[in-house]
Amino acid sequence: MLEGFKRFILRGNVVDMAVGVVIGAAFGGVVTSLTKGVLTPFIGALVKLPDFSNLKYKVRGSDFLIGDFLNALISFLLIAAAVYFFVVVPVNWLLARMVQQQPEPEPTTRKCPECLSEIPIEARRCAHCTQVVMASVV
Repeated sequence: MLEGFKRFILRGNVVDMAVGVVIGAAFGGVVTSLTKGVLTPFIGALVKLPDFSNLKYKVRGSDFLIGDFLNALISFLLIAAAVYFFVVVPVNWLLARMVQQQPEPEPTTRKCPECLSEIPIEARRCAHCTQVVMASVV
C-alpha cells in the first residue's frame, strides 16, 4: 500500500503541480505586496486619498472595506494578466510551432459526371450508373 502511494507522489505531474502551487503562492504574495505597497498608494495619490487601502464606509455600524476589495481585485487582475502573457501565450505559440501542418493527401476518388457518386480515380466505368467515364489525368 505504501509503495503505491510512493509511486503516486513521485509521478512527474504531481511533483510539477506541487512546484506550481508553491511558486504561484509566492508570486501571489509578490503581486499583493506590489498592489498594496505601490499601486494603491499611487492610485490614492491620483484621486487625492492619503491611503487607498483604508477606503471604507459604514452602514448601520458595519464597515465595508472597499479599499481591501479593490486591492484584491487589482491583485487578481495582475496575476491573471501575468499568467496569460507569461504562460498561456508562450505555450500556445510553442504548440503552434511544434504542430506541423500535414500536406493534403492525394485524392483517391472523383465524382461521376453522370450520377455524381464517388468512384475511384482510375475507373473507366461508374459502378453505380455504369456510365463510361474518361480516365482522369492526375
